[in-house]
Amino acid sequence: MRRSDAIVLALLAGLGLASPLHAERVVLAPAASVDAPASRRLDTAIFAGGCYWGVEGVFAHVKGVHLVRSGFAGGPGGRKVDYEAVSGGDTGFAEAVCVTYDPRVVSYATLLRIFFSVIADPTTLNHQGPDHGTQYRSALFPLDAGQDKAARAYLKQLDEARLWTAPVVTRVERFTGFQDADAFHQDFMRKNPRHPYISRWDAPKLAAFRSLFPALYRARPAP
Repeated sequence: MRRSDAIVLALLAGLGLASPLHAERVVLAPAASVDAPASRRLDTAIFAGGCYWGVEGVFAHVKGVHLVRSGFAGGPGGRKVDYEAVSGGDTGFAEAVCVTYDPRVVSYATLLRIFFSVIADPTTLNHQGPDHGTQYRSALFPLDAGQDKAARAYLKQLDEARLWTAPVVTRVERFTGFQDADAFHQDFMRKNPRHPYISRWDAPKLAAFRSLFPALYRARPAP
């Protein structure tokens, strides 16, 4: 067992979260060697990593994040979709989140590190946890050349680090637009902390984030 894995397991055991019945395997991903330049006061990043409830729920607690919205990305530009349509798995869209953040407080590379440490398993392309289908794929949608370079470099870095037994298959996809999900799906974890799906699959991700990155965690989530 790697020393980093042992540290993670010890942290999770203290929280009662080491059972394989809970969320995806938690790892302590390395700090990125390449980052996107901070060129604006507020920047935006798009992530797809399974059900957007948990992705949104974790990122909302990151210091420096101002806004997180659940929605859809990856499909053909100009097509309007909703949850029911995307759930069919044949639209080309994935459940995704749009994160607005202050790059002076938290960088794009740090968001990538959090994402792959506690939110998404980069070795399972079209499923995360109990959810299967292309709409639950693991994908990054860079919005500029800096993010594209950082995303590709980090995926290569993760693959070479051999943190997982399977290869890293998360894709970098062309951004074709982001559509918000309806109000029911926004801020779902905070509004429904006792929902069975949240309790089993998403609350452990947030607890792991709080334990692995205490300096980046804030108790009050962003809107």
